[in-house]
Amino acid sequence: MASKNNRSQLDNWFPRDAGGRPVITDGPGKRLGVVVGGSLSKGLQIKLDRETSIEDLAVGRYVVVRGLKKRFFCMVTDIQLDVTNAAMMANPPDLQDPFLSAIYAGTAAFGTLHIAPMLMIDELSSEPRPVKTIPSHFMPVEIATVKDVNDVFGQEDATHFNVGAPLELEETQINLDLRRLVERSVGVFGKSGTGKSFLTRILLAGVIQRRMAVSLIFDMHNDYGWEVTDERGPKAKGLKQLFPSEVAILTLDEESSRRRKAKYDYVVTLGYDEIEPQDIEMLKGTLDLSDSMIDAAYMLRKRFGEEWISTFLRLNADAMEELMETSSVSGASIQALERRLRRFERWAFLKPDGAVGDSVSKIVELIEQRKSIVLEFGRYGNILEAYILVANYLTRRIHQYYVERIEKALGDDSMKPPQLLITIEEAHKFLDPTIARQTIFGIISRELRKYNVTLLVVDQRPSGIDEEVMSQIGTRVTALLDNERDIVAVLTGISGASALREVLARLDTKQQAILLGHAVPMPVVVKTRAYDSAFYAAMGYVDDENLADAAQQARKNLGTDGGKRRL
Repeated sequence: MASKNNRSQLDNWFPRDAGGRPVITDGPGKRLGVVVGGSLSKGLQIKLDRETSIEDLAVGRYVVVRGLKKRFFCMVTDIQLDVTNAAMMANPPDLQDPFLSAIYAGTAAFGTLHIAPMLMIDELSSEPRPVKTIPSHFMPVEIATVKDVNDVFGQEDATHFNVGAPLELEETQINLDLRRLVERSVGVFGKSGTGKSFLTRILLAGVIQRRMAVSLIFDMHNDYGWEVTDERGPKAKGLKQLFPSEVAILTLDEESSRRRKAKYDYVVTLGYDEIEPQDIEMLKGTLDLSDSMIDAAYMLRKRFGEEWISTFLRLNADAMEELMETSSVSGASIQALERRLRRFERWAFLKPDGAVGDSVSKIVELIEQRKSIVLEFGRYGNILEAYILVANYLTRRIHQYYVERIEKALGDDSMKPPQLLITIEEAHKFLDPTIARQTIFGIISRELRKYNVTLLVVDQRPSGIDEEVMSQIGTRVTALLDNERDIVAVLTGISGASALREVLARLDTKQQAILLGHAVPMPVVVKTRAYDSAFYAAMGYVDDENLADAAQQARKNLGTDGGKRRL
């Protein structure tokens, strides 16, 4: 009788499967294996249990090592096959025999993981902390559970925004700290076709909905303001449709906006007399300007004043010859500059006799009203020099306004202007190493949040961005990159970069990204949220079909129903 009771107790402690083998139950997550080696700097080596299928694992997945006193959150960075005897590799056994397969699998031949420790949690304090030690030998390794992920990334709230789910754990979510996101500049990187625009739109929607910052978006290809055709077929809503009272659309190309039926609020125009030589200098690469041509621009500004461009382009042959004879700049450089400035005459948003209205004042007025602004370029988005000219011109003047406001508001936070997040595409054209130190965008990136202005840069060639600027980008949201130089650039300044290179190079081409830096407690690979009707509803958007139901629900929430007071 005592023997039966003892056997019953043993079965409770060590349950058996249908084949009579003990079942391993080493924690709340699915056990993968045990720690067999490694170091803090190079990561941990894990020997997989024989029951673990190596084909079910993938780089970028989260695992947890449960030490004696701490939980270690780790990311799978490499997967490997190993054997106890190297002779097996030269003379592999016949595993079609079930008996031999059962003998060799998991014993003589086994799988290993390489994992990088990212954070640790002391079970007494339950607060995530940087990793400063490693677990002991043979500690169990498990798939991270929903609770594990929530312990690190917390719950969605007024400042934390759901951007997606960790790999193979779609029942939970990764919450980005939006307050920390806008404190420093942000980078969205990825090769062409990986969905950078949709990633950027998700981030901007979160910032606008939670009122973390006002956004000024230089929309190169009309991707953000109004609806755009999704590659999957249906049209994706723009930010103006999701937040009609909080977003204004400005356009450089009124004809294009009307043709696309985009509801714009204001037409932006610039006058020749508003363009300074510093604005022309930004076009050095795209207009193929030499240093001598730039010197000519400064000379013309000094000689003709504010209207230097319009006056210069109206010069007849005799006046041009006289100018070249009396100038210290070579005549060939002056003529070459004149040919390049003639391109301005093809851009309808530039007015030779002064701008129609003050576009900078209009943008500042909207920012003061805490309205985010999408500046659509229409057909000019395909003209890189037009995009660079307008973005640089407006940003330089708005930044100057912010500097003046912040200095006047010293000691009185109520007078400070709202936090501004400026979004630019093709960022490497603005932040090239040869010009980044002088451009307004390079200055903003180095200032961090000194004047309440930060950048959101979108680019497929991060290797073309100045290293100093990249080091100041606080949060990096990176889709697939396959160029080695781009991968190195994105991981510059990131702790444990070598372990993340394989993860970054093996992301899916769609709807996957790795989040690094200031706004997340640890690097994380996510399957990003779908930009669809469910996302629109989460942002508060109500389509026409559900408008009546939403209105009725709103009346109920206010305590009325059809005009009758509810008692």
